[in-house]
Amino acid sequence: MTNALSKLLETRDWLLADGATGTNLFNMGLMSGDAPEMWNIDETSKITALYKGAVDAGSDVFLTNSFGANASRLRLHGAESRVHELNKAAAEIARDVADAAGRPVVVAGSVGPTGEIMSPMGTLTHERAVEMFHEQAEGLKAGGADVLWVETISAAEEFKAAAEAFALADMPWCGTMSFDTAGRTMMGHTSADMVKLVGKITHQPLAFGANCGVGASDLLRTVLGMAAAGSTLPLIAKGNAGIPKYHDGHIHYDGTPELMADYAVLARACGATIIGGCCGTTPEHLRAMRDALETRPVGDTPTLEQITEALGGFSSESDGTDGAGPAAAPRRGRRRKA
Repeated sequence: MTNALSKLLETRDWLLADGATGTNLFNMGLMSGDAPEMWNIDETSKITALYKGAVDAGSDVFLTNSFGANASRLRLHGAESRVHELNKAAAEIARDVADAAGRPVVVAGSVGPTGEIMSPMGTLTHERAVEMFHEQAEGLKAGGADVLWVETISAAEEFKAAAEAFALADMPWCGTMSFDTAGRTMMGHTSADMVKLVGKITHQPLAFGANCGVGASDLLRTVLGMAAAGSTLPLIAKGNAGIPKYHDGHIHYDGTPELMADYAVLARACGATIIGGCCGTTPEHLRAMRDALETRPVGDTPTLEQITEALGGFSSESDGTDGAGPAAAPRRGRRRKA
């Protein structure tokens, strides 16, 4: 399948993705409890600024402001009937920014989890999940997204439902899961489990990997696990900018641009091809990451000790791939304060 992302992957050894959506929108005035997707209609200049901030910082791929724009999540705001409208608007603004960049930039339609628990543990059926993801996919497609990008998924069933929906929309896609519970997703999947899961999907993603989670160290350990499991597809690393901490009533991430620059280079050495940031990652972080990827040589695959020395310690002793339980690990290694 020929598409904008595939073309870039054919000509580049690494691509820089974008950073945080929520963090940057909160910095622009979004209030807690508000639906950021409403800004695709009500605050278009701010969404343009969000996208342009990533592109101007050097991102080759950026995600649309549509993470929670599915019927289930929008129902919390009385907007479940606006799925197509809000997703289309998110992608249309992104398309304009990408087309004005003066270089190839990929618009990735962000698709987050439904917010519901899938059966048999919950009440969300596979059919309904596919329906919701398909509705969102069609809106993003209509707005001009190059690829779809499901992210922060914890359940294999939901990941498979998204893949099926994207096939119905006839769209290429990427996917990431969030490994935030002792190296596992909230539903217990390890990095090795995800590689097996992706291998069984009929409508294959262009790339897959991990986003969000705990900190940059944990995410890179997950990427190493995926590489060790023998994945042949490009891997994605989108780690948080440090560890979240409460300060003056707000969540603050302690990762500096210098730390994220180190993370980006280590992510490439761990086997990631598409490298970006998640929560806490601003354009300033992205500029440092781009500069590091362009100027620093490709290193050997780092050891776990080298990762913790550069980025700080892991949140657990095991990442789950060894069958060990979720024992907590002491934080070690250096930590740069923001």
